[in-house]
Order: sequence, then structure tokens, then C-alpha cells
Amino acid sequence: MEWDTIAAISTPPGEGAIAIIRLSGDGAMKIGDRLYRGKTALQDVDTHTINYGHLVHPTREEVIEEVMVSVLHAPRTFTKEDMIEINVHGGVVSADRVLQHVLAEGARLAEPGEFTKRAFLNGRIDLSQAEGVMDMIRAKTDRAMSVAMKQLEGRLAREIKHLRQQLLEGIASVEVNIDYPEYDADDVTLTSLYTQIQAVDVEIDKLLKTAKQGKILREGLATAIIGRPNVGKSSLLNTLVQDAKAIVTDIPGTTRDVLEEYVNVNGVPLRLIDTAGIRDTEDTVEKIGVERSRQALQDAELILLVFNANEPLTKEDEALIEASIDFDVIVVLNKTDLPKKIDEERLQQLVPNRPIVRTALLQEEGVSALEEAIGSLFFEQGVEAIDMNYVSNTRHIALLHQAKTSIHEALTSAEDGMPIDMVQIDVTRAWEQLGEIVGETAPDQLIDQLFSQFCLGK
Repeated sequence: MEWDTIAAISTPPGEGAIAIIRLSGDGAMKIGDRLYRGKTALQDVDTHTINYGHLVHPTREEVIEEVMVSVLHAPRTFTKEDMIEINVHGGVVSADRVLQHVLAEGARLAEPGEFTKRAFLNGRIDLSQAEGVMDMIRAKTDRAMSVAMKQLEGRLAREIKHLRQQLLEGIASVEVNIDYPEYDADDVTLTSLYTQIQAVDVEIDKLLKTAKQGKILREGLATAIIGRPNVGKSSLLNTLVQDAKAIVTDIPGTTRDVLEEYVNVNGVPLRLIDTAGIRDTEDTVEKIGVERSRQALQDAELILLVFNANEPLTKEDEALIEASIDFDVIVVLNKTDLPKKIDEERLQQLVPNRPIVRTALLQEEGVSALEEAIGSLFFEQGVEAIDMNYVSNTRHIALLHQAKTSIHEALTSAEDGMPIDMVQIDVTRAWEQLGEIVGETAPDQLIDQLFSQFCLGK
């Protein structure tokens, strides 16, 4: 089944201008020609051309659809196999009917991600590039798209392969030493191996330094908006989302539940969580909302702690500060257009070394300063530094940490005077762990699992 001809609808279901049915495999052209009627058979047209015609029923000669068919001959295709892409009128019935005819002529319905899997198995891309395809599809901001594009282009893969080559050279020198012990070059080999793996350790550190930012760009930053009732939390959500998603009134306790919205803040995707005002209450519904707010606070990666500048600090405010002190916090001092009653010096003492942004959200004042504070908190060189080689994939980050641990064990063994072949075991383990990132040492089960997460037709 691995190399039969596969087919799937590659566009989202629903109404639209066009829908695309994609075929890949040795039989793609033959299957297409059994249905296609145009000036020239698909097998005879030039590669990388798009051809106008009709699909007809193979026995009744009844017109099924008016189509444009892209013809792509191997090996210059996404899968490195023969491919055709049938462009039909958009619509669920039209696309599904054409797919059913294609399947009836001998194609097999593709599994999720099988086109990309074939690209990987045929050597067109490595595993990290394949994951870059999915990251591009799921990107929520331009910055996340740029990171995914660099991964798809093979920028991370080249770095990983370079590190593996350095380790492999060290492993090879040990193997030579073991095979030819008469040369008695243990000390020289161990010294050179130690230097090589130290250099690899430094490079892995550089990659891991971008991991936090890369993961944020890829998955978004869980951001909880916390504060007492009626300090402007819902107004902050609405301002950042630029839509009236939350009800805003001057009645405390209006927000009873947790609201979530994604928003792009200067290229940083935030998963904004607007919470019910945290306070003691006898209202049953509000009490449930407050409990959910406390849970959201614990799960957040960033807390926007909102205070009312028109009111003095309360014990509830101080309790919220204490509950969030161990998190990344940006203090939002709202309602600065009203007479100032809050003790700002006291506030700065309670939240030392935390940025304080002053806003008047109903007038949309201070929003730009807040957006800049969020970007600078997590991107020291600025989110504009898109030329950096961000590591964003959780699997890649975990494998880099594992490889780093193996290298540290090798360095420790070398420092303790262990036999060189014992040091080599840890170096080989690091080489294999890095190989899992690009798929060169990844088990089949992992590969199947990764591609099963792709959408059908990709």
C-alpha cells in the first residue's frame, strides 16, 4: 500500500471558488486520463502545466465537471512521484463526486498527511521540514509563519546535521583507535573528542536559548487578565481583540466565566483569557467564575495584572499580587484619565522589577505601550529579529535537551578518566537523539504518529 496511487480533497470543505482533488503515484496520469477529456491526454502534456477540459463518466460519457488539471511529472513534485491536481468548482457535492469517481478508477483514499509523508520517505524533505509544513498551516501570526518557513526551508535541519557530523567525526576517531590499538593514541583521541563535543554543547545551548520564544510564536502565549471586579479587564480584552467580545458595564461582577480569544500583538500570538473578578462573593454563579479565574492564573504563562488608578489599593489587590508574584507579570494601571487615588510608590514596592503600563482603555490610550512591553518581556532582541533560527517544536526542544544531557554525561566521563569507549556510548546516544529531530534515526511508530496529525489531503 505504501506506493499505490493515493487521492484526497486538499481544500477545506464548504463552498468556495474552487476545490482541489490531489492524486500522487505511478497511476495518477492513467487514472486521470480515464476521466479527463481535453485537447491532449494528461500523459502526453508537458509537466508543470495546467490544462482545461471536462471530467466524464468512463462508460456513459456523461459530463461530471468542468475542470482545470495541473500535471506534474516526477521527480520535480512535492512527493517526487507523478501528481495531478484537479481543480473543480468549489462546493461539497462537486468535490466529493469527483473524488468518488477517482477512487472508483483505482486510487486509494490518502491517509492524513500521507502526501507529506511520501515527500519525507522519498527524500525530498526531512522530518523537521515536514513538521514545518504543519506549523505553516497552524501559524497564527506573520512571525510564526516566518519561523515555520525557515524550518520548511531546512534551516534547522542544516544546523542539526552539522552538529551530528561533528559528533560522527568524534565517534569515528574513537572507532579507529579501538580497531588499531597499537598506535596508542588514547590521550590524543580523548582530547580531540572532548573539544568536539564541547563545541556541540555550545551550539545546542544557542538553539535552546530560542526555544521559549519559538514555542510562544508557534503555540501562542497563555495570557490571563487578572484583577478585582470593575477594574477594566473586559475592556482590555475588547481593546486588544478590537471587538466587543466581553460585556462591559460599571457593575462589579459582570464577567461570570472565563473568556478566551486569540490576538496578534506585534507578531506575538496571545491566547487571552479574560477572567471573572477575583473576590469573595456569595453569588453561586460568580463564585464558580472566581474559581475558574484562580485556575487560569495558575495555568498562565503571562499575567496582565489590572488595577484601577482611580481607587486606592485594597487587600484584595495585595492578595492578587501575592498570588501572581512568581509569574511573568505586566502591571496595567487603568483609568488614568480619572483622578489618581492609587499609591503608585506602594504598588511599585509590591511588584518590584515588573513593567507598569498606564492606560485609559475606554479612550484606547496606552495600548501601544502595553503591546511593546509584552514583546520586550519575551523577546530580548525584539520580535523583529526574524532572522534568528528559532526552535519552536516541543518535540525538537525535548530532543535537544536529551542530547545535551548525553553530551554532559560524556564530558563528565571524560573528565573522570573513564575509558574512551565508555565516553563514546554517550556521544553516540546524543548523535542518535539529534537524528530523531530530522528523522534519520526516528522509529517508524513516531513517524506514523507525527503524520497522522496532519490534515487529510496534505
